[in-house]
Amino acid sequence: GLAPALSSNRMTQASPPANAYISLGSNLGDRAGNLLLAVRGMLDSGLVVSRVSSVYETEPVGNSSQADMPRFLNMIAELRIPLPPPEQLLAQLLRIEYSLGRTREVPGGPRTIDLDLLLCGDETRGTEFLTLPHPRLHQRRFVLVPLGELAPRLVHPPFQNSVRDLLEETEAKSEVHLWKASSEPPAVEGGLTSATQQIVT
Repeated sequence: GLAPALSSNRMTQASPPANAYISLGSNLGDRAGNLLLAVRGMLDSGLVVSRVSSVYETEPVGNSSQADMPRFLNMIAELRIPLPPPEQLLAQLLRIEYSLGRTREVPGGPRTIDLDLLLCGDETRGTEFLTLPHPRLHQRRFVLVPLGELAPRLVHPPFQNSVRDLLEETEAKSEVHLWKASSEPPAVEGGLTSATQQIVT
């Protein structure tokens, strides 16, 4: 279950090489509900979600109209073995996005759910379909902050820098704050991470 893993420091000491890390984000509709449904979708597709980070509220980045965009809720999910090949894992994530109403009509625009494959063990890819590690991982505080919470000593394969070091070195200045559930509907009061733990355990 998830609760024992959260109470252990073992994974922050050294992460097994087979782990994968997924970034989840939502800034449309029931943001918290969308994150929960995405975790549920990963479980339903047979993926082993071992831990999740806290939830962070973050400002949109990388879009010229970002000042008008709603703020995101972001979190990280850690997947354990057995894991499919990275290409198959990405395809599963895209199917979950589609099932939750994700569209790509406006590049970088608002979205019900965004699932990014950040790392898959030490795997590297550089194809039209998939780049591993995620090419902008080291430039995104909304990724590095929750990833650093779960696995600060996790090493970025090509850079050979830890997540903690990448966070200290990034030039990104975007706002990333722990999210307060009171800003969302009553159904998610008490904490999204707690609710996610319940469905993962």
